[in-house]
Amino acid sequence: MLTGKQKRFLRSKAHHVTPTFQIGKSGINENMIEQLNEILENRELIKIHILQNNMDDKKELAEAVSKATDSELVQIIGSMIVLYKESDENKQIELP
Repeated sequence: MLTGKQKRFLRSKAHHVTPTFQIGKSGINENMIEQLNEILENRELIKIHILQNNMDDKKELAEAVSKATDSELVQIIGSMIVLYKESDENKQIELP
């Protein structure tokens, strides 16, 4: 579980990250979760863009993706989800 200070730190880092994934009207599936796990292992901090044609509740979608990838939900801002998962082999971010 992340503290408020750690989430603030990650939000500031995420500001400069470009979205690496998009969720469209089909929602999330197993293949997408596998790809997200690979990206999280390589980058630790990612942004996911929820497209306008997705009718799911953003908060529920963010929690579902976070739970499926076993990552921490850092922030939901507009149509963006920010996720963090500490990498086992490619550790790049030192949390305060």
